[in-house]
Amino acid sequence: MKKLVIFCDFDGTITTQDNIISIMKKFAPPEYLPIKENILGQKQSIREGVSDMFALLPVSLKEQINSYLLEQAQIREGFAEFVSYTKVNNIPLYIVSGGIDFFVQPMLEPFGPFSDIYCNESDFSGDSIRINFPHGCDEQCTNQGCGCCKPSIIRKLQGSDTLSVVIGDSITDLEAAKLADIVIARDFLIEKCEELNIPYEPFESFHDVMHILDAKLGVEV
Repeated sequence: MKKLVIFCDFDGTITTQDNIISIMKKFAPPEYLPIKENILGQKQSIREGVSDMFALLPVSLKEQINSYLLEQAQIREGFAEFVSYTKVNNIPLYIVSGGIDFFVQPMLEPFGPFSDIYCNESDFSGDSIRINFPHGCDEQCTNQGCGCCKPSIIRKLQGSDTLSVVIGDSITDLEAAKLADIVIARDFLIEKCEELNIPYEPFESFHDVMHILDAKLGVEV
């Protein structure tokens, strides 16, 4: 019997909104807008686009950004119960995020530990915020500009005996969805799955996710 492994996105999936876009709307000059559209339109790589957007922000905003995010960011309904569900059922839960460590780590801390957390890293040592990408593309990745390359992480962690579940909401989850045995999607990822005929299950809360897994796999708490 295959072993279930879950790869879950963070921004817009675990949280109710995309924290990078939230930061840009609040703190960035309007120059971030065409960069965002180029990323969503797949005209610019995620790695390059995220770097360019954060380069618009001076490091002096670090504390303001942190305070703003921690005050307004909301965790999606049912996430705490979902984490407990995976632990009770001994299902590995990996967080794979195109988000940045300075907000991903503190927001997830109350819910962990997880099997692992993969995200991009921040560097506040210069004049503007620099983003580093420790989880880059492997030689099989067709994009070679993913930032945090979710399909490369999945290939590294899944074996022949695993049944992979990808939970996500945006363009950063699309390549991972193409590799998954089960896709649980919302928002922009649904549009892309329908466009490319990728089977998926829709969700709004993590209670939905647990019901989907119960129905598909007979997993019970």
